[in-house]
Amino acid sequence: MKGVIVAVEIDARTVAVGDQVMIGGQSFFVRDVTGLGAGRKRLEFHSGEAFVMNRTTVLWAARRHDPRIPRIPRGWPG
Repeated sequence: MKGVIVAVEIDARTVAVGDQVMIGGQSFFVRDVTGLGAGRKRLEFHSGEAFVMNRTTVLWAARRHDPRIPRIPRGWPG
């Protein structure tokens, strides 16, 4: 995939497979995301470890973004 790496703030609603998240100063690549109810998500990393994000948990992630692909903001009329 082409593009640039950008830092984004993520929460349980916006986390995605392929994100590289920082937890406790260590970098983890998200391999799988499972919804647990009450807005929580279980992240499984390539290292085999798991992490549960609560609805209010906020993390920073590195995400690849291709600026040539137009993005339509959420809630955009149309």
